[in-house]
Amino acid sequence: MADVVNPENEDLQSQIEEVEALSSIYGDEWCVVDEASRIFCIKISSNLEEPKLTACLQIILPPDYPSTAPPIYQINAAWLRGPERAKLANSLEDLYVENMGESILFLWVEKIREFLVEKSQTSESADQPEKVNITTEEKVDGDEDIPDFSTLRLNTENLHLFMENANDEEVPPIKHGNPITDRRSTFQPHLAPVVTPRQVKMVLEKLCENKKIASATHNIYAYRIYCEDKHSFLQDCEDDGETAAGGRLLHLLQILDVRNVMVVVSRWYGGILLGPDRFKHINNCARNILVEEGYTSSSDEATRSGGKTKRPKCKKTK
Repeated sequence: MADVVNPENEDLQSQIEEVEALSSIYGDEWCVVDEASRIFCIKISSNLEEPKLTACLQIILPPDYPSTAPPIYQINAAWLRGPERAKLANSLEDLYVENMGESILFLWVEKIREFLVEKSQTSESADQPEKVNITTEEKVDGDEDIPDFSTLRLNTENLHLFMENANDEEVPPIKHGNPITDRRSTFQPHLAPVVTPRQVKMVLEKLCENKKIASATHNIYAYRIYCEDKHSFLQDCEDDGETAAGGRLLHLLQILDVRNVMVVVSRWYGGILLGPDRFKHINNCARNILVEEGYTSSSDEATRSGGKTKRPKCKKTK
C-alpha cells in the first residue's frame, strides 16, 4: 500500500532542502535565527568584494510554504524608503505570483541583489549611503541588523487580498497631524482608514508624492485591518531604518484596540541624539492623531468604521 503524502511534511521537507541549498550558496551571508520557528535572514550586498549598498532580508517560513503561502519577509535597509521600497516590494510579489507553489527565496535574494546593483550604479550618493540616510542614533544603538520578528503577524491566509484586481479602489483620505519638535528633530503623524493591503500601498505612494515627506529620514508605519469573514486581523509594520520603531507603533495600535486604520510617522532627524525619547515622540504623535480622528473615543461617533471595538485575539503565524 502506497504511503499517504502529508502536505505539511512535504512543505517542511521542501523548506529544509531550500535552506540547505541557500546555506551552501551564500555561506556566512545566510543566518539561521530560529530554526524551530523557521526564521532566517540573509545579508545581501551590491558587490561582494566592495559592497556599496547592503540590505538584510528577514524571513519567516509559514508551515504551508511553499505549497499555498508565501514567506513573510521584512527588508532592513536604512537607505531604502518611499517609492523605491514600494517598487522592490512589488517586484518580489510579482515573482511570488509567477512562481506560486514553488520555492522562491533564491529568486527573491537575487532580485534584491539586482536592485542593489542597479541602485549603486545610478545613485550619486551610493558611496556613503549610511551617512546620508541613517541617524547617528542607529549607529549608537548598534542593533539595526538584529532581526525583530515579534511584530510580524501577517496572516498568510489573507494573501488573496494582495493579489486581487483593485483598480477600482480610490486612495483613502489622509489626515496629517500636528508635528512634535525636540532638539531639532521633527515628528509628524499621518493617518488613513484602510480595509485592504492595496490601500496601504496606495497611501504610502500618495504620501511619497509629497517631497517633504519623501525626504524624511524615516517614515515609520503600522496598520491593522480586520477581516470580517475570518474574524482575524491582518497587520504589519515597517521601521524604515528606525530600528524597532515600527514594532512599537504596531503595539500601540494593538493596545488602543483600533482597526481598519494605518498610521505613518515621519521623522526628520536634526543631528542631535534623542535616545529613547524618539520612540516616545513617535508613539505620542500616533496616539494624538488617533484621538483627534476618533479612533480611541468611546463616544457614539467613534463606533463608526475604524473606531474602537472589542478586541478579538490576533491570528498569529506560527
